[in-house]
Amino acid sequence: MRFCFATLLLVVVTSSGTAAEEFKVGGDEGWRQPAANETEMYNQWAATKKFHVGDSLRFEYKNDTVQVVDKWGYYHCNSSHPISVFHDGNTVIKLQQPGLVYFVSADPDHCKNGQKLTVEVTPLHQNSQSPSDAPFSGAGSFLVVQQLVFVYVVVSASSFNM
Repeated sequence: MRFCFATLLLVVVTSSGTAAEEFKVGGDEGWRQPAANETEMYNQWAATKKFHVGDSLRFEYKNDTVQVVDKWGYYHCNSSHPISVFHDGNTVIKLQQPGLVYFVSADPDHCKNGQKLTVEVTPLHQNSQSPSDAPFSGAGSFLVVQQLVFVYVVVSASSFNM
């Protein structure tokens, strides 16, 4: 009986899945106009992260805005046709689909000085595995482990009932 309980506990612990993450844009600096030597700070910050569908970005700022724009608006710092506009100082945006997402400050000078961000959102379960990934390091691989544990528990429970 103890074996069954321990195995069931293992299944419950491992079946929690991959939780969505919330990323604070810019880390401790938040969403602000970069200094003259920091024009790439947001894209450098994003390059150190992996964003998945379901994750969220938290923008913390004062006297500014966050706009979701298309690729053209991003590269030209043109916020005349934004997809979404936020100005509450503490904006959380959920990443809902894979692909590139573009963010800018509505202040054209801020944007031209580097207050803009591109993130690449990947699906939760990617079919391809990069060569640098270890065999059980991805979310998809973790699900395989969960399924194997589940089969093990079912087989073990069946053998106790016989």
